[in-house]
Amino acid sequence: MPKPTNLLVFFAIICFHISIAQESALLISDSIPFQLKIKANSVVRQNKMVIEIKDYNHMVVNNNRIITVFNKYGDSDIGTYESYSNNVSIRNLEARVYDAKGNEIKKFKEKDFIDESAVDGISLYSDNRVKYLDYTPINYPYTIVYESEVDYRTTAFLPSWYPIEGYYSSTQNAEYQIINNSSSTVKIKTENFEDYKIEKLNDFHYKASNLMSIAPESYSPPYKTFAPNLKAALTEFDMEGVKGVNNNWTDFGQWMNDKLITGTQELPETVKTEINALTASATTNLEKAKIVYEYMQSKTRYISVQVGIGGWKPMYASDVDRLGYGDCKALTNYTKSLLDEVGVPSYYTIIYGDEDIRNIDKEFSATQGNHAILCLPNNGDYVWLECTSQTVPFGYIANFTDDRDALIITPKGGEIVHTTVYKDDDNILNTKATVELDASGNIVAEVNLESLGSQYRTHERLLYKTHKDQELYYKEYWDYINNLAIISKSLTNDKDNVVFTENVSIEGLKYATKAGNRLLLQPNIFNRVTKAPPRYKKRKLPVEVDRGFVDYDEFTIKLPSSIQVEALQDDISISNKFGEYEFSVKQINENELLFKRKFLLKKGNFPREDYKDFRAFWLKVIKYDKSKIALIQKS
Repeated sequence: MPKPTNLLVFFAIICFHISIAQESALLISDSIPFQLKIKANSVVRQNKMVIEIKDYNHMVVNNNRIITVFNKYGDSDIGTYESYSNNVSIRNLEARVYDAKGNEIKKFKEKDFIDESAVDGISLYSDNRVKYLDYTPINYPYTIVYESEVDYRTTAFLPSWYPIEGYYSSTQNAEYQIINNSSSTVKIKTENFEDYKIEKLNDFHYKASNLMSIAPESYSPPYKTFAPNLKAALTEFDMEGVKGVNNNWTDFGQWMNDKLITGTQELPETVKTEINALTASATTNLEKAKIVYEYMQSKTRYISVQVGIGGWKPMYASDVDRLGYGDCKALTNYTKSLLDEVGVPSYYTIIYGDEDIRNIDKEFSATQGNHAILCLPNNGDYVWLECTSQTVPFGYIANFTDDRDALIITPKGGEIVHTTVYKDDDNILNTKATVELDASGNIVAEVNLESLGSQYRTHERLLYKTHKDQELYYKEYWDYINNLAIISKSLTNDKDNVVFTENVSIEGLKYATKAGNRLLLQPNIFNRVTKAPPRYKKRKLPVEVDRGFVDYDEFTIKLPSSIQVEALQDDISISNKFGEYEFSVKQINENELLFKRKFLLKKGNFPREDYKDFRAFWLKVIKYDKSKIALIQKS
C-alpha cells in the first residue's frame, strides 16, 4: 500500500493507465457494439468538446475526437478541420490514424494539414482560412484520433452540439461542456433530447452514449428539426471587436441595427437624383419599390464577400453602387438604401435560406441565419424581396425563403415575423393540349403549360438553359413517349403576374400500342406521375409535405376516321387527408375525346404511422395515370 504522501501520484498513475486502456479499446473496430454498426458509414467512438469562456470576448475550444470509418461514404464524417482568421487562432492540431486492429499507421502534426482560403467557390474573397486533413485511406475500416485547441477572440458563435452528427453515423460516446469563467450569462436550449437518453450532468455539461444512426426517409422533416441538438449563446458577446447584447430578439436586433447596419447606407448624389427621377410618377409605395427593385437588379450581380465583422456587416451601399456587385447582405442593404431615398420603409432581414424550410428559433435569440433579404411593410402584411437574383420577379420568394420565421431589423430592435406562405392552390401547373392520333398510334400535339406559385420557379429555370438542354429537359419530362421529337417551342415569362408559359409542339411514334385490330391508348399523355415514395419495412420518421401543389390537365384527343372507341375507363375520384385525384375521359363527338385530370397534394405533417396510407395514395395516382382505353378499327 503506498504511503499517504504518495496517494495523489498513485491515483494519477492509475487514472492515466485507465485512460490509455479506454482509448486503446476505442481504436479497435471489433469492439464497437453491433447495434451501432447497423446502417452506419461511421461511428463516433468519442467526441468530447470543452468550451471555456474566459471573458465576454474570449473563449477556448478543445476537441478530442475518435471516429471509425467503415466505407468511402463515411470519409466525409471524419471532421478533421478547423477554421481560423484574424480573431481565431489554432493552438494545437494533430491526428493519428489506426487500422482495424488498433495499430497506428499514420501521424499528422499541424504542419501536415492543408491550409487554404475558406472561399466557397462563389465568394469573391474571404478573410477566413481553414486547415484540414487530406487523408486517403488504404483499407477500411480505419480509425482517426483527432485533437484540436482553438482560441477565439470573438464569442458571437458558440459551438452547437449534435450528439448524432448526421445521417448514417452512430455515436458511441459524446460529451459537450461549457465552463463559464466570464461575467456574461450563458443561454442553452436543447431540442429532441427526450427520446435519446442524453444525460445532463449539470446545466452546462451533457453526455450521450450508444446512439444508433438515423437513416434518411422520403418525405421526412429536415434533419435539424428532429435530431437531438443543443444551441448555446452569451447574453453579452463580442463579434470581432464589436460588443453585443443578446437578452432577447429585440435587443439583439437593436445591436444589429446600431452597430452593423447604421452608417452603411449613404448613396452617391448622382444615384439619389437618378432613383428619384425614376420613381417620380409612381403613386404608391409598392410602385416605387418595384421600380427600385428592378433598378437594383439591372445594376448589380451576386458575389459572396465574406469579410467584415464576422461576415455579418454589409458592404457600404456606395461601394455596391460603384462596383456593381455584392453578397446577400450588401445587395439587401443597397436596395434598402435606395428605398429609404424615395421614402419607402423597409427592413433588413436575417433568415435561413434553403429549399428545406428552416425557421429562425423565435424562442432563442442568437446569431442565427445564413441569408439576408428585404421586408416591405404593406397594409398590415409584408412583401419580401430576394435581392441576390437578377431575374426573380418582384415580391417572389418561393422555394428558398418562403413559409418560415425570420428576424426583421427595425430601428426599435429585432422582431420575428413569418414570410409568405404559398398555399396548395397557389402552386399551380395548368397543362392543356390538342393531340392528333393516327391509325398507327403516332401522335402530333400542341402543348401549353402555365406554372404559378412554387411551380413557377421550377419551370422558369428553363429560360436559362441552352437550346439543347431545353430539348433534353422535355425528353426527360415526357420520357414515356417513344421517339419524342420537339418540333418547336416558345417560352414566355410574365414577371408582373408571375406566370411562366411554355408552348411546345411535339411528335411521338407509336405512342398508342397495337393489340390485333385495337389501339391501346394512355390518355394522360403530358403529366404523369411515374414514381412512388419508397417502401419501408418499418417507417421511423414522421411524414412531411413542406409545399403542396395542384395540377390541372385537359387534353383534347382527335381520333382518325378509321378508329372508334371500344371502351372508356370509369371516372375516378379520390379525396383524403393527403390530397385529391380526379380522372375522366369523355367522348365529345365521334372523333374526339376530352381527358381531364386534377392532382392535389396537400401541405401537411403526419405521424409515421400514416406513411403506408400516404404511399398507397401515390400508388393509386400512378396506377390511374398510366391506365389505358381501348380503340378499335371500324368495320
